[in-house]
Amino acid sequence: MAPPLADLIAEQVEQASRLYHRLVIVAGPPRSGKTSALRDLHHERGWPLVNINLALSERLLELSVKQRALRVARIVDDIVHEQAGNVVLLDNIEMLFHPDLQQDPLRLLQTISRNRIIVATWRGVHLGTSLTYAAPDHPEFRRFEEPQALIVSSGGVPGSSGATSAQEHSA
Repeated sequence: MAPPLADLIAEQVEQASRLYHRLVIVAGPPRSGKTSALRDLHHERGWPLVNINLALSERLLELSVKQRALRVARIVDDIVHEQAGNVVLLDNIEMLFHPDLQQDPLRLLQTISRNRIIVATWRGVHLGTSLTYAAPDHPEFRRFEEPQALIVSSGGVPGSSGATSAQEHSA
């Protein structure tokens, strides 16, 4: 029997501290246990848990569409820096993929993971050396080859069984 998803994530957090990009991505489809695992880690270890959609939308409200695209990376960085501790859990990151914000969400997460360990949920799958976000017919679909992050696959993906797949790629 596979260990609980929260335990797999915690193992990857330990490994992430030695990497250039201290990024752990928890990939899986909706309702595959990603948010529950982050909540468990928040309660068990005291790591801050941030709903990026909520925190970011509150700060973008008064900005024009152009200002939003220009400032979103700095705002996300500020949100992370406001959290205590060396590990920050990010849930509900879908807003980072919105076309109006003109972001490369993976690169943004990698950038903020230089100074802290970032664990982010990811609505997609990790197969081989690629990481996808959303379904291919979805307007926010993205495929990233060799994502330079540690990947934990949550349930609901054929063949994943909650198993962890870690990849380290030097920058």
